[in-house]
Amino acid sequence: MKKIYFASDQHFGVPTPELSLPREKKFVAWLDEVKEDAEAIFLLGDLFDFWFEYKTVVPKGFVRILGKLAEIRDSGIPIFFFVGNHDLWMNDYFETELNIPVYHDNKEFAFNGKTFLIGHGDGKGPGDKGYKRMKKVFTNPFSKWFFRWLHPDVGVRLAQYLSVKNKLISGDDDVKFLGEENEWLVLYAKRKLETKHYNYFIFGHRHLPMIIPVGKDSEYVNLGDWIGYFTYGVFDGEKFELQKFEK
Repeated sequence: MKKIYFASDQHFGVPTPELSLPREKKFVAWLDEVKEDAEAIFLLGDLFDFWFEYKTVVPKGFVRILGKLAEIRDSGIPIFFFVGNHDLWMNDYFETELNIPVYHDNKEFAFNGKTFLIGHGDGKGPGDKGYKRMKKVFTNPFSKWFFRWLHPDVGVRLAQYLSVKNKLISGDDDVKFLGEENEWLVLYAKRKLETKHYNYFIFGHRHLPMIIPVGKDSEYVNLGDWIGYFTYGVFDGEKFELQKFEK
């Protein structure tokens, strides 16, 4: 079979659009490379550091990314997008403009006899209660309705500021390995295995590339990020690996 690719946490737009541009070009180069043998491509959230869809407007910029995704999808390669905590206000723009389905929670997939549970990973597992409460506020329909009434020049600037400055809102943990017993997504995966077996739990959010066994023939995978690591996952039909894009 062809390969299935996974990437997460690009956070395009920070710290500034100008400084983000080289990373965007590098990600487009990666998309150009993997499209040659991709069975499917999974993007696991925080593609943008901020995203909000007004009824007739989306944030400006990111044309290289959006154009490349449109090109790949039009060629017939499936692309799946899972919202992260920085782009959780994504609605139907990707679906209507790019024909890319958007998921707001984990979803199960099966490839070549292997089972996958895939998602961004924010708010899962024990702990992180402050962010979980904040996420409920942000995803409340009234909150989205209220924010939509802010002029985009005000709303986008405010959201970008809070995204960087307020760690409770962003949900970003310190980017260091906490040990298996303290990694919430590891604990989440082990708890899920009590009721159903998965070969792979694929998540982003932690910004740390890692593969950790969590049970018999079962692994937790974090994809890392495209800020400092430039790592991605690839499943060739038999095994899953993390690789680094060097170009």
